[in-house]
Parts: sequence; structure tokens; C-alpha cells
Amino acid sequence: MNKILEFRYHNLIVLLFFSLFALLLPIGNVPLFDLDEGAFSEATREMLFNKNFLTTYLNGELRFDKPILIYWFQALSVSIFGLNEFALRIPSVIFSLLWLSAIYLFTNRYFNEKTALYTSIIFLSSLQINIITKAATADALLNMFIVLSMFSFYHYFKTKNINYLYYTFTFIGFGVLTKGPIAILVPLACTFIFLLIKKEFLFWIKSVFNIKGLLIFLVIALPWYILEYLDQGQLFIDGFFLKHNLSRFNSTFEGHSGTYFYFIPVLIFGLLPFSTLVIKTLTKIKTYLNNDINLFLFIWFIFVFIFFSFSNTKLPHYIIYGYTPLFILMGIVFNEYLKQENKKVFLVLFLPLLFFLTIFLFLPNLLQMIPIKDKFVNSIEDEIIEALDIYFQVKLCILIILTLFIYKIKLIKLENKFLLISFIFVISVNYIIVPVVGKIQQEPIKNIALYAKENKLKINMYKMNNPSFNLYSQSLVKKGAPKKGEYILTKKIYLKDFNKYTTIKEEMGIVLIKY
Repeated sequence: MNKILEFRYHNLIVLLFFSLFALLLPIGNVPLFDLDEGAFSEATREMLFNKNFLTTYLNGELRFDKPILIYWFQALSVSIFGLNEFALRIPSVIFSLLWLSAIYLFTNRYFNEKTALYTSIIFLSSLQINIITKAATADALLNMFIVLSMFSFYHYFKTKNINYLYYTFTFIGFGVLTKGPIAILVPLACTFIFLLIKKEFLFWIKSVFNIKGLLIFLVIALPWYILEYLDQGQLFIDGFFLKHNLSRFNSTFEGHSGTYFYFIPVLIFGLLPFSTLVIKTLTKIKTYLNNDINLFLFIWFIFVFIFFSFSNTKLPHYIIYGYTPLFILMGIVFNEYLKQENKKVFLVLFLPLLFFLTIFLFLPNLLQMIPIKDKFVNSIEDEIIEALDIYFQVKLCILIILTLFIYKIKLIKLENKFLLISFIFVISVNYIIVPVVGKIQQEPIKNIALYAKENKLKINMYKMNNPSFNLYSQSLVKKGAPKKGEYILTKKIYLKDFNKYTTIKEEMGIVLIKY
């Protein structure tokens, strides 16, 4: 009993330590990123400014991209902590911690504590998860509800405890209030396929059409949709359901297209530093058909992967809806891997991390060698290289040397090597790479916005779409043909469109001029 308690205490300490460095501490390190973080955050600011908690607006225009729930949470947070990056991101961090807790408890229940720990560390250390869990968007909240609904249904399937079915409807209802129909599609389709294979179709029908469950779902999800329709009418139907949901699957939306193989490289790079472990896990497909839990997890992942591969609109974060089951399968494989005297430890654990660190170490050289097609990026190439300075490279060198040292020291157990390289990756992403990206991409926008706010300037944003500017300047911007006497925010590559102007402020290719 003492050993069990000691192991659980160890797991808790490790997870708290990783959560602190991967989720909580970095959230104020960088400005809000455009487009998504800027758009969600500015819509929340306008909600509070207008005192309209029903309908969201962005730059004074209706925004039907997502339902209301995440805006309410962000508005509550801003009301408590003020208008800043911490307040706008902390809701996502909290939901990510709940997401993590659900993963650990579920994995521990159906597998064991070691697998639960490895799965949780993979979750906390993966590249895409490191980004999305701190983003001031709806994605962490949606993923949490999808995961809770799927876990609840599986509990219901195994125990036949009706309360778990009601939990499933509850979480789906809140998911629909977060991001719409996708919160229904994933659990509905995955449980259908799973129970069809299990020859339990009647059980699925009875579950889906449970009257009390449907009422719970409707009570949670329906009121806002009804009120929004009453407020906006057909504009809401066209903007939300047709444009931002149906059109995303049927047609390419906002230029976000890709081939049927789009998510293969996303999977490999998005799950760094565990890319090799992903491949190793996916090669064991046959073993996932041997028992209910593995089959359930595999169907969940593969459905999301295939469905969005056939969607005409493709974005990297879509596949995250299927990452949780993959994390658990990876945790299982890694736990089995530890039991073997496997000599491929370098390939499985260290090579992806070293590849990642080396790419960023030599990024200044690569930028000079590879032709850059983007005119704006090409115009600020020297400034980007300057931002990737010697301090940036020295930090990465230290991490590379430390990684090789950990690999070479035989006294370090493989399990501890796994924890150490995971932590190195967390540090490299959150404290070295992302801050530099933020400095290059977003700091100029923030600094100029704060200047405009301080000097009470009314801005015309020309050939740019950076809603974070609105947030930091705490104002709406004009978007239209520039007129003489206006203050214009644009990129320096567009200055040729102006005859006479005075440059007020310029940073990293972003310029504020008086026309």
C-alpha cells in the first residue's frame, strides 16, 4: 500500500511540475497571435464594451464563427484579471488541466498508473498540444468536452450505469455551445461504428434516443441558439450553420485547403518529440482489435483522421479531436517498450527532439539558403535573422548537448530519460522558440497598437487582418480605401501604393503612417 501511495504521489508531483512549465507559466510570455487568438480576444473585448452577451462582434461586424461559451468564460476572466494575455488565456489553461485530468483518470482506470503517467506526459509535451492548450481560442474547451463525452459513453457501455449516459449528453450539449455540430459528430459517429462492430446496434439506438438524455442536451444547448436566431434571424443561419459549418466541409474555406494526405505530416510534426513513437504505435493496428478499449480508442482516432482528410477545408488543429485516444495508445506502446531491452531508444526518443532543435539552430542559415516566396517575409528576412540571435542559438546548443548527455548516460533509467527529453522539449518550445516567434510576428502589432491607444489615433488598416491590433489599441479600425490625413497601418511592401506620407512608427515590416 505504501508503494502504491508513493507512486501516486510521484505521478502527481511530475504532472504538476510539467503542467506548471508547459501550461501556466508561459501564458503571459508572448502577445496574442493573429489570426485566431486576436479574433477571439477582440470579440470578447467588444462583448464587454457593448455589454452584449448574446451576439459576438469583431471590429463592429457580426461574428458567427463560433457559439458563445468560450466568450463567456473569457469575459468572466477579463472581468476578474483585466484585459491582458493572462486573463484571455487562463480559461484555456484551466480547461486543458481538466482535459489532462480526464485522460489520466480514464487511462488509470482501464490500464494502469504507469500508462496513465506516460500518456499524460505525451499530452503535455507534444508540439500541437503545447500550442493549443494555451491559446485564447475555443479549441481547448471543445476538446475537453469531446473527450469527456467519449469517456463517459465508454463508461456507460462497460458499466450500464445510466448516469454516465446523462453525463455524455451533458458534455455534448456544452460542446455544441462551444463550437457547434462537431461536438455531436465525433461521439455520435465513433460510438456508432464501435457498437456496430460489437454487434450492439440496438444498444446504440437506445442510447442515442434516450428521452431524458436528449432533454438534458436540449436544455443546455438550445436556449442560446434560439435566442441568437430570434436576435439575428436568417443571418445567423447563413453565417453559422451554412458558412462556418457546412461550407467548411463542402468547399475550401478562406484558402485552407490540402490533399487527402494533409494530416500525415501534421501528425508527424504536430506530435514532436514523439514522432517515431507515433509511427511505432500506428504499425500495431492489429493489436487494437483484440479488446474493447483499444478498439474504441482506435476507431475514435481513425474516424477523426479520415473524416477531416476528406473535408475540403483543412486546418492543423482539426486532427486534435482525435489525439486523445492516440495519446493513450502511444502510452500503452511506450509502457510495453520499457519492458523490453530495446536498442532503438535513440530512434524512438532522441532523434525527433534532436532534429527539431537542430532545425531551429540552423534556421538563420536555412533562411539565407532557401528562396522565400512570401514577399513580406522576404522583405524582413534580415530582421528575422537578427531576432534569431546568438543568445537564441546558444540556448538551443545547450539543449542539444544536454539531450546527447542524457542519451549517453547509462545510469539514467529509460523512464527518466523519457521524462527529461519531454521536459527539454517543453522548455525549447515555450521559453525559447515561441517567444522569438512572438517577437517577430506579434510584438510589432502590439507596440504600434499601444502607441495608437496612447495617442488616441483612429486607424485605417490597409491590406492587413490583425484583430489583436484592435484589442491592444482598444478600438475599432477602419478597413477601406485610404484617405488623405488618415493614419494608416500597413506592411512596408504596400507603401508603394501611397504617394506622400509620413512614417510615424515602423517595426519588423509593419508601419504606421500618416497619409
